[in-house]
Amino acid sequence: MQTRSMTGFGKAKINVKNKQIIAEVKSVNSKQLDLGLRLPLSLRDKEAEFRNLISEVAERGKVDFNIYFDGGSSERKMVLNKELANNYYKELMLFAKDVKADSTNLLGMVMNLPDVFKQEFSVADEEEIKKVKSLIQSALNEFNTFRKSEGLTLGKELEKRILLILGLLKKIEQADGKRIKVVKDRIKKGLHDIISKDKVDQNRFEEELIYYVEKMDITEEKVRLKTHCDYFLSTMKEKSSGRKLGFISQEIGREINTIGSKANDAAIQKMVVQMKDELEKIKEQLMNVL
Repeated sequence: MQTRSMTGFGKAKINVKNKQIIAEVKSVNSKQLDLGLRLPLSLRDKEAEFRNLISEVAERGKVDFNIYFDGGSSERKMVLNKELANNYYKELMLFAKDVKADSTNLLGMVMNLPDVFKQEFSVADEEEIKKVKSLIQSALNEFNTFRKSEGLTLGKELEKRILLILGLLKKIEQADGKRIKVVKDRIKKGLHDIISKDKVDQNRFEEELIYYVEKMDITEEKVRLKTHCDYFLSTMKEKSSGRKLGFISQEIGREINTIGSKANDAAIQKMVVQMKDELEKIKEQLMNVL
């Protein structure tokens, strides 16, 4: 399973009863699934069912799914309420006769009165609903293909950044072996510049030196950082790993920060800054990983 992007687009068309229905889906990144679904009136009673179908595939992101008729074909039909119109007309004719008014345009007046025309909406039958479900699935398949394509680029970028961090870690490991010796020699020289060598309690000095060096030791942090980076790379192969990768990147950041705070070495500090820069780029990319 490869990394997938939350950004996606899909479109499909189908002909049903001499009309073309189009399904269109697009998405951008979001922490949760935020699904907006627009349906023709004839399919409104199937909204919950369609939402479940779309949610299973979309999983996460701000998703807009729109199903509509090509060219804005209307499902609405205006129907004349003949009984009401007839009652209106008779009453107005009687009234016009009573007040001796002109009744020439009474029919036009009746046509504009409330409820003379009413709207009726078509309702999709089982065959049409079945075809619309197939249409939704086709749009989602294209949508998922788009996400995979975008995710391929994302995955390569994430892998590149993690490998750069691992490369910097190797350099830190090389520099770390020399660092402890330099620190010990610097402390000894500084002490001997103040106190003559024969007046130094060597046992106490060694104890204090070991304590100080242990506080600067970054062996565990180096091991954990490599473990987290390897875990990141393996997790990228899992399905819908975006959130999990986000948590791992936080752990990577903690180890990098600890190495930086304990190293007390200019060369290592420089590499820590480079690691942080790569990690920030990873976090930016992870915002769009499904």
